[in-house]
Amino acid sequence: MAKSSLFSGMKGFLCGLMLLLVLAGTATGQDLTGIWQGVEVDAKTPEANWPTVLRLQRGKGSGLFGVLYQEVGAKPGTTVTFQVRATANATGFRLEHLRKLNETGATPFSYWCAGAITFTYDAAQEKLIGRATYDPVGTCDHGSFSLYRVKLKSAASVPAATQTTIRVSGRDVRWYADASLKQPLTTGNTYRTKLSKTTTFYLVQGYYRTPESAVVPITVRVNGTAATQPKPAPAPSPAPVSPPASAAPDTTRPAPLLSATPLVLPTVLFRQGTAELLPEAQPALAQLAAELLARPDLKLQVAGHTDRLGEPEKNLVLSEQRAEAVKAYLVKAGVAPERVSTIGYGDARPLYPSPDARNRRVEVNTIK
Repeated sequence: MAKSSLFSGMKGFLCGLMLLLVLAGTATGQDLTGIWQGVEVDAKTPEANWPTVLRLQRGKGSGLFGVLYQEVGAKPGTTVTFQVRATANATGFRLEHLRKLNETGATPFSYWCAGAITFTYDAAQEKLIGRATYDPVGTCDHGSFSLYRVKLKSAASVPAATQTTIRVSGRDVRWYADASLKQPLTTGNTYRTKLSKTTTFYLVQGYYRTPESAVVPITVRVNGTAATQPKPAPAPSPAPVSPPASAAPDTTRPAPLLSATPLVLPTVLFRQGTAELLPEAQPALAQLAAELLARPDLKLQVAGHTDRLGEPEKNLVLSEQRAEAVKAYLVKAGVAPERVSTIGYGDARPLYPSPDARNRRVEVNTIK
């Protein structure tokens, strides 16, 4: 893949692939087909990112072919699609650009980088880590990639009417009951449910989502039939209790934290270079957990951020770990894990000029 370059020499890149899967080592038999979604970053332009979608399918014989789409993070109208080919190796594959298929938002001062990308495949996470080496055009040199694929990781068949946890790979996964995404079910990598018949779920990744991001159907087969049981009678509703007319409003309870828009938790900070929460984070996280427990219908997204010290790709991983640290706190406090999704933005969205500890933060917002 690559990046786009406008006036200041930003780089741009590709969208399409052909892969050879005849592997001469331990990678033999790896199935890399499907839709990969994520981002490219560049250490020389830490404020920039290039959302990416890579689509692969099997061709004749042992080959794969596909396309790779990218856009400029700050300018989604600036995009490119490349056709490329790749040669597999023991750990992943090496990709080379063939030709540009499409481009939007081009100017006389813009260009997209091309060359080669070496991808390493992590089967446990269904993740591709890529290192690009571009042809020397303008400021083209290197780029780093993190791409994820949605794939069923739990059993493809489950018993009928039995509490089951369905698990998938992917980043910031969102589950729907319909292909038009009108019926949301849950968020995260797991969904605990009972199925009475074979069911198809429709999943999307929110991680650097673009107009080219795809809906991935996941089908879980059901074995056996559900026994019919009478529905229990509904419990009587408790009579409402009104406060005395003379009761004064409660002014000791802290203001609610949760809202539908991203909210910075200013006291939830971390030690530099780590996902270790500072002690002053305790009160805000305790209040956040209490609100979630009191409102079981709500679901939450936690976004992690870093300052701009260190390498951008390492900061991206660290921001994900910080979001997961907050989720771990909430789950330990009794919040169901499927109610909390996480995402990391690395150092791409600072609130203050670096270095500033306040950039090592998390933001939360409710999601539907």
